[in-house]
Amino acid sequence: MILERLRDLGIGPRALAPLHLRPEALPYRHLSLLPLSPTIGAEISGVDLREPLDDETFSEVRRAFLDYKVIFFRDQDVTAEQHVAFARRFGELELHPFLPHAEGCPEVVVFAKDERVRGVENIWHSDVSWREAPALGAVLRAREVPAVGGDTLFADMGAAYEGLSDELKERIAPLRAVHDFSQTFGAFLSPDELARRRAEYPPALHPVVRTHPETGQKSLYVNAIFTSHIVGLEAAESEALLESLFRRAWVPEVQCRFRWRKNSIACWDNRAVQHYAASDYHPQRRVMERVSIIGDRPV
Repeated sequence: MILERLRDLGIGPRALAPLHLRPEALPYRHLSLLPLSPTIGAEISGVDLREPLDDETFSEVRRAFLDYKVIFFRDQDVTAEQHVAFARRFGELELHPFLPHAEGCPEVVVFAKDERVRGVENIWHSDVSWREAPALGAVLRAREVPAVGGDTLFADMGAAYEGLSDELKERIAPLRAVHDFSQTFGAFLSPDELARRRAEYPPALHPVVRTHPETGQKSLYVNAIFTSHIVGLEAAESEALLESLFRRAWVPEVQCRFRWRKNSIACWDNRAVQHYAASDYHPQRRVMERVSIIGDRPV
């Protein structure tokens, strides 16, 4: 009982069973993979994203994306058009209503930090969970990176869910939570603009535990940036439960950490992971470009 309570508060799991370690997992024939951790993340080599991938190679890239949940590529000096073309292989692309985009390329969101603009993405989160149909995934490219620092961490929220006690799994199974952009992006809008945007993007209601539409795996689907409260619970109970669930992303056994180099690319399954951009490089410059893929409504 004591160990189960501690585990629910955020200690590491006793054991994990990553998808890519299943006995029936197929080998990869068109690319090479180097896992970053036993649980999540793999670096792919033998692929040049400047050229369109043949169907067999992309099929393996897509399988690695599902198995490892975040995949990485080095030395990909792609243009914005090539970046967009690769992301579009995964599905229709998203236009973000609040973040700046590259000139002439609205699908490419730009994150530029320097001595005047500090990084603020250092909170564990899932992208645009405030949408009715949050992003399927994202392809993030490093244009400029600091000499050291600015790593991005990723957490496998399926493994985080599996680490919960049976009692807690049963408790949260029927629950739904509200996700709201105004907790973050709303702070930068005038009252009139906020009201207009709230009408356009009303708070979304999603299950606390979502089932992946392709793998069938269950994962925690609440995050500290956008999840405001759990429906049907008193405010204090909702806050306490959410804080406990948020902490599941903090467990090192469910994480990998990626050190960027110029022209590195990360591609993650936003339905199954959260990420955290370490803000430890100020006043150095860091410029990243992201293209996101439209997903479906969580169930």
